[in-house]
Amino acid sequence: MAWLVLFVSAALETVWATALGASDGFTVAGPTALFAVTIVVSLAAFGYVLKHIPISTAYAVWTGTGAALTVLWGMATGAEPVTFLRLLFIAGIVGCVVGLKLVPARPAAPTPEPGVTTAPQQSSRA
Repeated sequence: MAWLVLFVSAALETVWATALGASDGFTVAGPTALFAVTIVVSLAAFGYVLKHIPISTAYAVWTGTGAALTVLWGMATGAEPVTFLRLLFIAGIVGCVVGLKLVPARPAAPTPEPGVTTAPQQSSRA
C-alpha cells in the first residue's frame, strides 16, 4: 500500500510543479489554488509513506518519478521537445526507480530463535 501511495504522491508532485509554473509567481488564482491543494496532499501522502519505506529509497523514488512525469507531461502538452535522448534519459530514471523498488531497502535482520538469549561477548586476553 505504501508504494502505491508513494507513486500517487509523486504524480501529485507533477501536478503541483506544473501548477506552480502556471501560477506566474502566485499571481494567477486557479493554478495557485491547485498548487496549494496538491502540494499539501502530496506531502501528507509522502509523510505517510515515510512510516513504511526508508527515506533514502522513498525520496529517490518520489523525486525521480515526479521529475520523469513532469518532463513527460511537458512533452505531451508540447511545452518540451520530444527527442530520442530525452526519452532515453527518462527511461533511465524509470529504470532506476524500478530498481529501487525491486531491491530490498534494508538487509533482513537475523531473528533469534525463541527462548535463546545471547550473552555479551567477553574478550579473552592472555
